[in-house]
Amino acid sequence: MTFEDNNLPLSEAARSPEPTPQSPTSGLGSSITPGYFGPIDPHLPDDLRVPWNWIDLLLLVAVAVSGTFVITLLLLKGFAIFGLSFRHIQKSASDENLFLILNQALLSVVLLAYLAAQMRHSFNAPFWRTIGWRPLETGHTPRAAAYLGLILSGFMLAILVTASSAVFKAPKQTPIEQFFQDRRSALLLMSMAVLLAPVLEETIFRGYIYPVIARSFGVNTSILVTGTLFGLLHASQLWGAWAQIAMLVVVGIIFTYARARTHTVVASYVLHVSYNSCLFLGFLVASHGLRHFPAAP
Repeated sequence: MTFEDNNLPLSEAARSPEPTPQSPTSGLGSSITPGYFGPIDPHLPDDLRVPWNWIDLLLLVAVAVSGTFVITLLLLKGFAIFGLSFRHIQKSASDENLFLILNQALLSVVLLAYLAAQMRHSFNAPFWRTIGWRPLETGHTPRAAAYLGLILSGFMLAILVTASSAVFKAPKQTPIEQFFQDRRSALLLMSMAVLLAPVLEETIFRGYIYPVIARSFGVNTSILVTGTLFGLLHASQLWGAWAQIAMLVVVGIIFTYARARTHTVVASYVLHVSYNSCLFLGFLVASHGLRHFPAAP
């Protein structure tokens, strides 16, 4: 693949005269939008010259929090229509799992819709390319070989994490294990983790958060911070298993490094999908095709 050196802080990247205020943002078709810490340097790599800033990141957090609250209320009313009260959901592990998975899936759609609307109406820019989903540049490497390398890297990373988890076993059952007590919950979780979660998480972390931190504090700092935030977001699923949480932070850093080196979310997305797929393929084998589950707690 063709990579660029991203080891220096971005503040050192610009050596040219100060740009005019109306300099076009490359690839976005709009004027440069001032960032929270000052104007966006037009000499930054194109994938970091995004038209949103720190205030927009805070707005996204507010949308996520309020969206979770509203979706939870709507789902409770929807479940009640089918005779499933809140108390019933709490007493049924399978129904509670369904509720939680649907909640997360709907929130994912809402957040993607919000970002798409922001790109189109606030920045007058195309959604996918603006937020980092750019074609993977492979240089002299055949495209198929580049993608195969990313897929195999994701598989290898999953195998290493699984092996490490076997060595550093969790002291108690983690919250995510409740989804692997019945066939429906396991299928829904695996489907979401492979089909929807990587799209949302890569768009938000590697597409939306990463460039804002990178242009303010440097690429290396953004790789560490963004990857750590990604790992900590999943901490509630692994609460009590501190070694596993630490490994997930490392996984997030590796995903972000791939995005930084290739300048596209596509690379981290492929890694993410292959990583999740390998983990769940392992569970399918261990559960004999979802026919054998561990005893419910």
